[in-house]
Amino acid sequence: MSTDYLQTVHDVYAAAALKTDATLCCTAGARLSFPDLRIPKTMLEMNYGCGSSVHPADLGGTRPILYVGVGGGMEALELAYFRRRPGGVIAVDPVREMREAARRNLDEAARENPWFRPEFVEILEGDAHHLPVPSGSVDVLAQNCLFNVFVEDDFLAALRETHRVLAPGGRFSTSDPITTRPLPEALRRNQTLRARCTAGCQTYEAYLGALAEAGFRRILIRSRVPYRLLTPHEHPELDEPVLLESIEVVAVKDAPDACAPGERCGLEVHSGRTAIYVGTGRSEAVHGLSFAHGIPVPVSDAVAQELGRRNDFHVTASTFSARELGCC
Repeated sequence: MSTDYLQTVHDVYAAAALKTDATLCCTAGARLSFPDLRIPKTMLEMNYGCGSSVHPADLGGTRPILYVGVGGGMEALELAYFRRRPGGVIAVDPVREMREAARRNLDEAARENPWFRPEFVEILEGDAHHLPVPSGSVDVLAQNCLFNVFVEDDFLAALRETHRVLAPGGRFSTSDPITTRPLPEALRRNQTLRARCTAGCQTYEAYLGALAEAGFRRILIRSRVPYRLLTPHEHPELDEPVLLESIEVVAVKDAPDACAPGERCGLEVHSGRTAIYVGTGRSEAVHGLSFAHGIPVPVSDAVAQELGRRNDFHVTASTFSARELGCC
């Protein structure tokens, strides 16, 4: 990123740390609630995200969880709920004002939550392109509505850095806004709008393509919902309204030898599709999956496309609300 744009991003988030900005990002829908977890009001007001990157199913393992872009500290607190030990969560942010605000908010959280201690979250100076942790040292890396501020090359560099620090089998839990059609270049060049999570949105296909290029092979789409509508009235660069969507994704770093010779090892995107065997037999086996007659089985988009060409399978459309990483 250019020096000018880095300064723009810094200024936007330093200002949002000093005074809450309800227009910076927006999270639709109710948040998850956990027993005995109280989130301080100031954390909720500084929730500069477009979804959630905290999913209990991702939070196994014993290594630290790395959170990039600490913001007001809310998701770092939620992640600490599942680690509950000093340094169990490492939160990284390049903006001093945001790190200081997060520390204050975590101190408040400790007063409201008897189980929590501020040392459960270690806050470090750093950024997505230079993460201050060793390679293969974390089980989970999470970010919410940060990576979309990067231009394409920097976005890919951040994803590669993410892949570097994850242990084999580690998960990248991410929430970002995407666009339903490419944004005009004149809008994308607006540095302030990009820093404010609007002008840097990529299409769904480009977003997943960047994850694959960074080395992630298995990708699960947890959520894809409307985020904002950009109109020509607000943004004269547009010739018609453009809907932005919020997407929640988990991408898995496979072990180097995860693909044995002869195995299917292409990109696996799971977007909530199922395949249902409707043939004359009682069951069918495909790619190591067993299909009982009439029973939906979650499959990757690639397998769904393959089986959709067969007369003995009924394949459902993507729900963009997948629950698990299945096979193939």
